[in-house]
Amino acid sequence: MRDEREADKVNDCVSEVSQRLKGFCLTRGFRPLTSIKQKTVKLIGLIRDAAFPEISENHPCSGFESLSLAAELLRELIRETLKPATEEELENIIVSFLSELPAIAETLMKDLQAAYDGDPAAKSLEEIILSYPAFEAISIYRLAHKLYLLKVPLIPRIMTEYAHQNTGIDIHPGATIGSYFFIDHGTGVVIGETCKIGEHVKLYQGVTLGAKSFELDEDGKPIKGTKRHPDIGNHVVIYAGATVLGGNTVIGDHCTIGGNVWLVHSLESGKTVYNNP
Repeated sequence: MRDEREADKVNDCVSEVSQRLKGFCLTRGFRPLTSIKQKTVKLIGLIRDAAFPEISENHPCSGFESLSLAAELLRELIRETLKPATEEELENIIVSFLSELPAIAETLMKDLQAAYDGDPAAKSLEEIILSYPAFEAISIYRLAHKLYLLKVPLIPRIMTEYAHQNTGIDIHPGATIGSYFFIDHGTGVVIGETCKIGEHVKLYQGVTLGAKSFELDEDGKPIKGTKRHPDIGNHVVIYAGATVLGGNTVIGDHCTIGGNVWLVHSLESGKTVYNNP
């Protein structure tokens, strides 16, 4: 009898708690987001198959087949996240995104070359593609950035956070990053939404390109959409653990920022800053 009474108590508890959680769900007003993350990860894989068939897990899947599947999956994702979206809007977004893939692939080859040239331990481009966490993070970022520019909600952030989970490198899809970009080692790098990075830039592990402070509205909440993160010029090297903050901070071309430097002001081109003991 006791076992039955205990079972009844548990069942009553489950019933009560499930009703309360259902109530929370209804009041939140979230739209159904079932399997969006899994679909987004699959989308990344399909585009990789088309752009780099040499390392495709589905090889010899053709580029046409991979892109066709990616287009249909992207259509599903946009329908689920961008509501209401007309068929014309869907087609325009998909065509605009797919049309940029050759340019993205070309930029990624430049990023690969920067990694090979910038790391004496790199023995081949294939080694970088297959084993470097930075290339995974950067390649996913470049796809996500295009969707971000097309104002597709949610999906770009899921993409870059997937890369963040896998690599320890956190690049917001809204950041603007030039070609020949390399992150050596990579763990702990953070690049904020409004950051702008030029060409031939090299970062080491633990670098933060972040916000110094947030403007607040009359209710004390951060104002969205303001410039919060620094601009980094061309041919800049930032060593491990350095922190560069602020939307008004501009690092000029050919600057070098030493390890563990804390920087909240701009640098003229050609400057070198060290954290002297």
